[in-house]
Amino acid sequence: MSLAAYCVICCRRVGTSTSPPKSGTRWRDISSLFLTYEVLALKKAVTLDTQVVEREKMKSYIYVHTVSLDKGENHGIAWQARKELHKAVRKVLATSAKILRNPFADPFSTVDIEDHECAVWLLLRKSKSDDKTTRLEAVQEMSEAHHWHDYQYRLIAQACDPKTLIGLARSKESDLRFFLLPPPLPSLKEDSSTEEELRQLLASLPQTELDECIQYFTSLALSESSQSLAAQKGGLWCFGGNGLPYAESFGEVPSATVEMFCLEAIVKHSEISTHCDKIEANGGLQLLQRLYQLHKDCPKVQRNIMRIIGNMALNEHLHSSIVRSGWVSIMAEAMKSDRIMEASHAARILANLDRETVQEKYQDGVYVLHPQYRTSQPIKADVLFIHGLMGAAFKTWRQQDSEQAVIEKPMEEEDRYTTCWPKTWLAKDCPALRIISVEYDTTLSDWRARCPMERKSIAFRSNELLRKLRAAGVGDRPVVWISHSMGGLLVKKMLLEASKKPEMSAVINNTRGIVFYSVPHHGSHLAEYSVNIRYLLFPSLEVKELSKDSPALKTLQDDFLEFAKDQNFQVLNFVETLPTYIGSMIKLHVVPVESADLGIGDLIPVDVNHLNICKPKKKDAFLYQRTLQFIRETLAKDLEN
Repeated sequence: MSLAAYCVICCRRVGTSTSPPKSGTRWRDISSLFLTYEVLALKKAVTLDTQVVEREKMKSYIYVHTVSLDKGENHGIAWQARKELHKAVRKVLATSAKILRNPFADPFSTVDIEDHECAVWLLLRKSKSDDKTTRLEAVQEMSEAHHWHDYQYRLIAQACDPKTLIGLARSKESDLRFFLLPPPLPSLKEDSSTEEELRQLLASLPQTELDECIQYFTSLALSESSQSLAAQKGGLWCFGGNGLPYAESFGEVPSATVEMFCLEAIVKHSEISTHCDKIEANGGLQLLQRLYQLHKDCPKVQRNIMRIIGNMALNEHLHSSIVRSGWVSIMAEAMKSDRIMEASHAARILANLDRETVQEKYQDGVYVLHPQYRTSQPIKADVLFIHGLMGAAFKTWRQQDSEQAVIEKPMEEEDRYTTCWPKTWLAKDCPALRIISVEYDTTLSDWRARCPMERKSIAFRSNELLRKLRAAGVGDRPVVWISHSMGGLLVKKMLLEASKKPEMSAVINNTRGIVFYSVPHHGSHLAEYSVNIRYLLFPSLEVKELSKDSPALKTLQDDFLEFAKDQNFQVLNFVETLPTYIGSMIKLHVVPVESADLGIGDLIPVDVNHLNICKPKKKDAFLYQRTLQFIRETLAKDLEN
């Protein structure tokens, strides 16, 4: 009941509590005039600051201006009206306090509060239910509320539990007002800097259970600054071009900062559960949040920070710390970003935090492109994207670069340039699919290896990826694999390894088809150019395994053909017909037609180069439409069920 209504009631009580006056009409007129004056005076005395009320309603109390203590003023009808009014205000405060103390108790009644407040408290009560379905319904109803006042969103933000907060962050329509600002960050230590505290955090992490690569990154970050590193490694070549390296000069190296070296080392540490505990105990969540805010203009730094938080979220005992530190609010905002990479990293973190609706765990390098939010759409199959040499989970699958991408005239959504066509196009055409893209480090040359100690063969990488994908639930549904270049060799090796392990049998049984984009089943000319030391100094192990005379490659091809004979999956092969420019001087046909011929399935030549074989020019281009047709036909029975 509103304050004005209480005033009316109070006035009525005062008017009916005395005996009729003896002086007749004149006295009634004077009484009415006096009563009107007193009510107006009372209104002035208890005028509320509406801004304060709106701001404080979420806390379930209001401010009332104090009255004068002069006893001379506390008499007559004004005193009685004020007394009744204060009783009413105390009732409002008592009711609010009762609700706040125990808003979900069974005796709670909607008559205790305003009608427009009932929905908020009832939804909060539903979100606390022991029944999972009821909890999920409450979160969905909250996310669909777009007509509330600010204080109502803030009330939910303050009163909801972590499960509800995470659910709201993973609901597409949720208003960002559901999420409070992160808690204030602790001050930096005196005579310290963010860079120095990041070094100290890294130095505090255990040096046990480390492989050579983690040891390398840790020592590099702790002992080298970006300037000394550049001086020490001067004379190396840098990267450029359209995804492949070339030599620009012998005096340039990629720029890096001490923070980046530390973050790359901490990413590796965060893959170990006990090290995640140390990161949290030493204030890492707050320090990483400070870095995240400081580097808003550096997506690469932010992505490495999100990789760390995503790895920590794999450990359920750290979920409460991650929520308390404010990361859910930050990721809820990142999820709504137009940048697909940023949104996908945030989606991975929130999916790992969401144990209400997600059973899978997404380890470092495994990104769900669709669905990234909670959805009522049943997911009936998985489509996996595996990039190749020097590729990445997002950039490999972008739309082919063209002048149309920078045309200023407004375009329809279907015609806009996309940085990841599986996320933009395929998800819309096949909403019943879960679309996953994986990322792993590859190099052309050991000069550019991110970790010089790292010598990962196709066999090693396939086992690593297979383990991560199985943890993500791959194999529980029908699967179509889509691969580019060396990624196709990894797919073949993963399927062969899975066929030998009983615990991986679901992956084999549910594989429905494979798409190979210019996969060098019989080797690549790229490896032959390793003799030219100006361009490929000390070719990496990956490149060596791609050579035509590689025993490992021949064995892989023979074993896979033998294995595929007994399987009932479909195969589609695409192959480039145009050469690829590596830098400004080398023109190379990376995968010739004869090498892309697996021996089973259709082989379709396409007039593009090696880089663009997996990058359709537009949505109605042959490359995309033929791939879409293959997916639909291969999964037809599964999508119908």
